[in-house]
Amino acid sequence: MTSIDVVGSVVATLGEGPVWDPRLGVLWWEDIEGRALHRYDPSSDSTESRETIGRPGSFALSDDPDTMMLATENELGWFRWASGAFEPWLELESGTGTRMNDGRPDHAGRFIVGSMWPDTDDNRFDGSLHRISSDGTHEILETDVGIANGLVFDRERARMYWADTFRATVWAWDYDLDSGARSNRRVFIDYEVERGLPDGACLDADGCYWSASVTGWAVTRFTPDGAVDQIIEVPVRMPTMPAFGGADLSTLYVTSLAGDPDRPDSFGKDGVAPGSLLAIDLPGTSIRGVEEPRVPSPT
Repeated sequence: MTSIDVVGSVVATLGEGPVWDPRLGVLWWEDIEGRALHRYDPSSDSTESRETIGRPGSFALSDDPDTMMLATENELGWFRWASGAFEPWLELESGTGTRMNDGRPDHAGRFIVGSMWPDTDDNRFDGSLHRISSDGTHEILETDVGIANGLVFDRERARMYWADTFRATVWAWDYDLDSGARSNRRVFIDYEVERGLPDGACLDADGCYWSASVTGWAVTRFTPDGAVDQIIEVPVRMPTMPAFGGADLSTLYVTSLAGDPDRPDSFGKDGVAPGSLLAIDLPGTSIRGVEEPRVPSPT
């Protein structure tokens, strides 16, 4: 039987972006609307937090355990955990009214990040998908984006996955790691026939794609050919992103979105507060995650 526990001491407004750091044995995650970065230590079930300047859409670990690349509002910069200092580096979409959202590095250290219009009720497609190299070289990969989400790189199969929540679709490309070239775009998951909508995602060691089925009370595992392998019911309506962690990468952590006072069904089941960080044990399986890529440290 799958075991789901609430861990840590933080209930977020908009929890997102969990990333396991095997060097420190901690899980990093963020509260976008709460403007905070959190570090959860499972050895003590404790959470340490830092305020961020603006809304942190996503981040990436770097070669320096104290430093991460942070995408916040309309810029990228370097966040120093020990001091809480933020060093701006590169502006993106300045003056457009959008903000940065889901992002992660590829296995060559490029950072890919998408954006969105902050008020989702407006249903606007003003976002873009950006790719930034360590020298600051910047290119736009996609435009007319609703909510950029679900970004994952499968090194073994040379693939890139990416989702637009508003379009209820996850796409796959063949991805050349040396050049960064994408080709053979195809629909990987059509969420019109799945539960909820696609939000954040992660990959496991079998090449399966784990998608937070936001509004669907579930996290769904898809095989590399796009078939549903299993659906894990979660006690929150709005799971936002999964990530594997723990010493053997066998624990599935899931962030979530706080409840909407105007929607009684958006509040958690079994006494779980929406916005909580969940830890899911998958007993009787050999499923393991994969270590996340990092970006080079700033020079």
